[in-house]
Amino acid sequence: DSALAQDLHLLKNGRLVAAFTLKDAIRPHAKALIAFLNQRGITTVLLSGDSQAKCDALAAQLGIQEVYAHQLPEQKLERIQQWASTEPTAMVGDGINDAPALAQADIGFAMGGAGTDTAIEAADVVIMNDDLQRVAETVRLSKRTHALLWQNISLALGIKSIFLVMA
Repeated sequence: DSALAQDLHLLKNGRLVAAFTLKDAIRPHAKALIAFLNQRGITTVLLSGDSQAKCDALAAQLGIQEVYAHQLPEQKLERIQQWASTEPTAMVGDGINDAPALAQADIGFAMGGAGTDTAIEAADVVIMNDDLQRVAETVRLSKRTHALLWQNISLALGIKSIFLVMA
């Protein structure tokens, strides 16, 4: 947890005037979402412009499988393009640096409350209340829809086969 904090010192004429500690807050439900995705065999990856130490600490705390730190927007985009060429991809982001990768992913989720306008415009889905559980709901819904789609196709082909035999 301490690796997620950053100390800042303000000096005047070489003397310490003030000290600040900035700490990134982990979004509510982030750990539950990562566990949900990992349990379903979905690879979780952190693409961040932050330092390696900070990203490693965050990944360890949340259970994220792969970490790519010091990522510029172009590098995030390149990674998404690379993965999208072989498998479905999704990305969750909220910043202007995420926008190109959000647009490239098969499905991009932008945080509507905290997100930048650029990220919101680039994404396919905007989560207005910034609740990461909405991503899990989307995965569950899409899996259910996929199963129903195949069930309906099978039923339709079965009925057509029966009529073909009867004819």
